[in-house]
Amino acid sequence: MDAKTLWDNVNYYFKDFVLFKIQDVGITISHLVVAAFAILLSLVASRFIRLALRKQVLDKMHIDKGLEYALLRFIHYIILIIGVYIGLKTINIPLGAIVGLFAVIGVGIGFGLQNLASNFISGVILLLERPVKVGDRLEVNDVWGDVKRINLRTTLIETPDNIAIIVPNSKLLENEVTNFSYGDPKIRLRIPVGIAYGSDCEKASEIMIQAATENNRVLKNPAPKTWFREFGDSSLNFMLLCWIPNAVEKFDVISELNHAIDKGFRENGIEIPFPQRDLHLRSAEATVRFLRETERG
Repeated sequence: MDAKTLWDNVNYYFKDFVLFKIQDVGITISHLVVAAFAILLSLVASRFIRLALRKQVLDKMHIDKGLEYALLRFIHYIILIIGVYIGLKTINIPLGAIVGLFAVIGVGIGFGLQNLASNFISGVILLLERPVKVGDRLEVNDVWGDVKRINLRTTLIETPDNIAIIVPNSKLLENEVTNFSYGDPKIRLRIPVGIAYGSDCEKASEIMIQAATENNRVLKNPAPKTWFREFGDSSLNFMLLCWIPNAVEKFDVISELNHAIDKGFRENGIEIPFPQRDLHLRSAEATVRFLRETERG
């Protein structure tokens, strides 16, 4: 086979050989290459446009990071859709064929892609309504962490232990989600403290409030306070209430306050009791019976 024959064969399979047809439009390898190039070009254009918008416009406006992320994601998807449309029009696929293609995809979704469709639609809702946004501190099914990225199908949550948790978007809409950053980011801490019966309750309250007041990460307004909650089985149970600027510092502040309260109690002779039970025996006969039953058991 000479070079001319080889070139003719390559040219035939690349330009003329029909792989399949869409509404009487023959699709060749060259068509697929052109469409792929248009889509790839739209991805590159999306990257540069978003980078320019972030540096030249959004950073100067100092808008919320979650809103900035949502805007840039929508711009990306719009440019990608335009690229797909241009790619399909370049190879002369009629609009009716495109609609038919999406109809086929819709049938596939109806039969086997319900979860994918649900997560996709949930991702769109998350980006539009923004009940959860990038940077929020969430608690979902005992998963505690910060939202790092919201894709159309999944959301990436990074825990304080630097562990990435990938949550399907539908879970964030269907399940109960605690968003510590929604609206006002400050939160109130509730720290339970128990002291022994016979302790000075007023002094204990002063020590707890002083520990919170002296902590630099605790807000002065609203001021810290205590609740005398109940007479427990082994202790007098209090609750220290104080506010912090955001949920990110929650466990650090709780640890610092516990250390400070323990130190204050030790310096002032206030005891934190161990759980205990009092056993009262009515007679020696009952004692003997109890010991015998214990030995048999």
